[in-house]
Amino acid sequence: MNTKPLTVEEVAEAADLFFPIYEYIKGRLPAETSVEDTLKVAENICTLAQKLRAEKELEGQPFGFNKKNGTIGSDEC
Repeated sequence: MNTKPLTVEEVAEAADLFFPIYEYIKGRLPAETSVEDTLKVAENICTLAQKLRAEKELEGQPFGFNKKNGTIGSDEC
């Protein structure tokens, strides 16, 4: 693991990814929701989003007897 201190640019890049997600989730919660609770909800939502992404990626993939090009060779039924 790299133990060098983070640069301002690296932190800014991470913040540019993090804060839009945080603000979106915060906006969907009641106004009195704490930061800690918002982060817990965000973690669960992001876990679910990763799962949904993986499921979508698998939807279009062939399985079983499905062939990529759809043709059957002379030695296949």
